[in-house]
Amino acid sequence: MKKCILIFVVVLTFSFQTKAQSGFENILLADVNDSQKLMQAYFAPGMDGFINAMNGGWYHTAKVHKKFGFDISIGASGSQIPSEKDLINIAALELSSSLTSSSSTTPSFSGSDGGANFQVNTTVQGQNVTADFTAPGGVNLPANLVPAPAVQIGLGLPWKLEAIVRFVPDINFGDDQDESSLNMFGVGLKKEITDWFGPLNKTPLHVSLLAAYTTMTVSYGIADITSGSIRTQNALAEFDLNAFTVQAIASLNFPFINVYGGLGFNSGSSSFNMSGQYTGVFETGFPAPIDTVTKTLAIPSNLDFNSNGMAATIGARLSLGFFKIYGSYALQEYNTANLGIAFSIR
Repeated sequence: MKKCILIFVVVLTFSFQTKAQSGFENILLADVNDSQKLMQAYFAPGMDGFINAMNGGWYHTAKVHKKFGFDISIGASGSQIPSEKDLINIAALELSSSLTSSSSTTPSFSGSDGGANFQVNTTVQGQNVTADFTAPGGVNLPANLVPAPAVQIGLGLPWKLEAIVRFVPDINFGDDQDESSLNMFGVGLKKEITDWFGPLNKTPLHVSLLAAYTTMTVSYGIADITSGSIRTQNALAEFDLNAFTVQAIASLNFPFINVYGGLGFNSGSSSFNMSGQYTGVFETGFPAPIDTVTKTLAIPSNLDFNSNGMAATIGARLSLGFFKIYGSYALQEYNTANLGIAFSIR
């Protein structure tokens, strides 16, 4: 369980900590409308990837547990961000004339290192001033996969129902243990309907319906910055993600192996918020001591992301008594692989 959680935490912290020299907070030097467009475009592939990954791994069979039978699963899903999402077309953002760049593109969350250089031309205290910043580079995700771990517990209920709970316990991470944290919680309900189809309940084929919801919250404390073109104090970045899936599931269950699949609809949303104090340092073009002027920077309002679409899943599970090993692959907006183990008592 700790290893699964660590995968996710490393990705999240890496996306911020390795970009300290050209962090995403530098974008706040731009006009608030421009900074909102840049941040929205930068984070969109990552947020959509997390939503798709959070909707994966809810099942490895259509057969429900007998009353009070249960299983405990430990697994992780990884959604692959399409390569065309790796670059941001700067011109397509329709930024204002106060923000310019000699580059035509800059990396998104899933892109490569080396963000584009931008120059801000604005007015502070009646003076025409400038500031330069470098947009953040990408996170360099392995195989462009966005991971989402989960520990799940499934419990058999009457009327061929099965309740499922998944979670990542509230944990602190990063250099500032008081500010950076992550938690995830999800609930699902599976209803087996094999007996709706008459003779099918005499065969190894099982059919179920599934509805599930997951929510995840990540808070990241940004260390105070006291030099350079942007200064921060008590800065915090927060992600709130929600994912929902409804699927029809079928599986062929044999003594040592079963094959399963599903077809359904995935939906999700996420928001990114920043808080704290951010101060920009702008160049006046005059000699010291009046060579710079400071300005309190505006923070973009909530950045919202949405992902919706059909999903088709195929997978297999190997049964070694009460111990199971399973894996699946889902064709959806961001194709998603899932691997895990389970301990099952039916």
